[in-house]
Amino acid sequence: MPGRLMRSLWQRWRRYRYRFVPWIALNLSHNPRTLRYVPEESKDKVISDEDVLGTLLKVFQALFVNDFSKQSDILTVLPEPVKSKYQDLLSVQHPRVKQLEYRHQQQNTFTPEEILYKTLGFSVARAPSSLISAGKGVFVTKGLVQKGAVVSMYPGTVYQKYEPIFFQSIGNPFIFRCLDGVLIDGNDKGISKVVYRSCHGRDRLGPLKMSDSTWLTSEIHNPLAIGQYVNNCSNDRAANVCYQEFDVPAVFPIELKQYLPNIAYSYDRQSPLRCVVLVALRDIEQGEELFSNYYTIVS
Repeated sequence: MPGRLMRSLWQRWRRYRYRFVPWIALNLSHNPRTLRYVPEESKDKVISDEDVLGTLLKVFQALFVNDFSKQSDILTVLPEPVKSKYQDLLSVQHPRVKQLEYRHQQQNTFTPEEILYKTLGFSVARAPSSLISAGKGVFVTKGLVQKGAVVSMYPGTVYQKYEPIFFQSIGNPFIFRCLDGVLIDGNDKGISKVVYRSCHGRDRLGPLKMSDSTWLTSEIHNPLAIGQYVNNCSNDRAANVCYQEFDVPAVFPIELKQYLPNIAYSYDRQSPLRCVVLVALRDIEQGEELFSNYYTIVS
């Protein structure tokens, strides 16, 4: 019995250590390939914020149009120019269906993963990691990820440095620390899940959702929202993606916020929502697992 318990604890540790910050820190000198050097915090950008925003808008608009028949409540509160824009996009995607008839017919929708592939040329998904005892990882399941592409997002509740996160952090390997100390809790279980759902319901404005909560379930509406499962690189598995912080601008379309997999712990209209995306450092082929640098050293 004691032997079985110790083996179980050892297996859990071997999975957890790839996300355990103190363990990674102590092993930095043995694994320099896990580091990425930038001259200063403001220059920690592989691609521009405009490119990140453009990619997210492209994917989210495609998801919105693909699920158009279920957006009727949202469309009723949108300005006419915005509704016309989506009707135009719809007519391009489904040219044989009259716009007025479309909402009353059975729609042959694509899965979110198919939409991602049709939009960006690749799809990603969670699967058992190629690292021994590392748990789940993220793989390119179809297509080719080009260097500089946004390949996934890190979902979760966003905490400012002064906000309480002690109880959520206990035994939690999914807390990401931004360069300015902002924390993102990407755990989809336990108290972290409860907190996110609570904040998600708090910020909803009638039919308008300010965030996506489906990443907490098995049916994810935003196929990019799996970045918390990307494992750390190692000596024999070099990083092929890196984390990049992105603050959602005030002009972000309100109807597309339903696909943002992040939400602020405290409601604050003055602060932009912090998101973190993962950007490809090189071309990544189908079947490859994503590995990231967990640490950025500011010189």
